[in-house]
Amino acid sequence: MQRAVLLDTGPLVAYFCPTDRHHAWAVSQFASFVAPVTTCEPVLAESCFLLARAGVSPTRILAKLAQGVIRIGLGVEREATAIAALMQRYADSPMSLADACMVRLAEMHPGPVCTLDTDFRVYRRQGHHPLDLIIPDDI
Repeated sequence: MQRAVLLDTGPLVAYFCPTDRHHAWAVSQFASFVAPVTTCEPVLAESCFLLARAGVSPTRILAKLAQGVIRIGLGVEREATAIAALMQRYADSPMSLADACMVRLAEMHPGPVCTLDTDFRVYRRQGHHPLDLIIPDDI
């Protein structure tokens, strides 16, 4: 069993979208996670948009949220200053709001970040600590 996990957009979409190239990987990873997984509202918004665009009902994510399988671990309004500082630090990337929230979550909560985004190899907690990642080997 995996410890508590911080969940980014890519694996969440891949889990629900059987045509995603990382679907099997996501299903395999999710089987080892201890519920609830932690994420943020910007990740949920991105995921719902991408699922709808792929023809998959985004309400499946909201059902998992209502069941307590997914939980929101960060309030954007409360963490706005820290999130803005991260976005400014990584402005050359540029860092999305969802990515900044995920890095902030990693600063606030234990557990690895499950992602498909290689930018997370560059991002740092508290400016200098690499993130613990769950990421496919082929990325």
